[in-house]
Amino acid sequence: MDILVIDAQGGGIGRQVIAAVHKDFPDNTITAVGTNTAATTAMLKAGADYGATGENAIIVGARKADVIIGPIGIVIADSLLGEITPAMAIAVGQSSAARILIPVSHCDNIVAGTQELTMKSLLDDVLLILQNMKNNFHS
Repeated sequence: MDILVIDAQGGGIGRQVIAAVHKDFPDNTITAVGTNTAATTAMLKAGADYGATGENAIIVGARKADVIIGPIGIVIADSLLGEITPAMAIAVGQSSAARILIPVSHCDNIVAGTQELTMKSLLDDVLLILQNMKNNFHS
């Protein structure tokens, strides 16, 4: 599977996602795309195979990925302190890739019905979802 991880700001969520996915799914290709160079750099240091930065990289990456992982803000225009452009949100939302959105409630986007879970709990759920997808992907 080609996995695209998208993050903004300092790339902290993306860094944690990539480290966990890289450990549990070493045979998959992980591409990190940050909205800025700090986010991309953090994700590359965590073990992403490829990295790119900016709006066009997200648009192109969303077309090629089998799975997109990132905070829920990647599908909301102007979220993550304005780093997600409308074009980025549309590209992710219209992608044929499966999306695993991490329900973090910050930057004025509050997800009702979610608990205040630790990032470890959220990442464990991401890995479980990804394992189920991988099993169905090869079926």
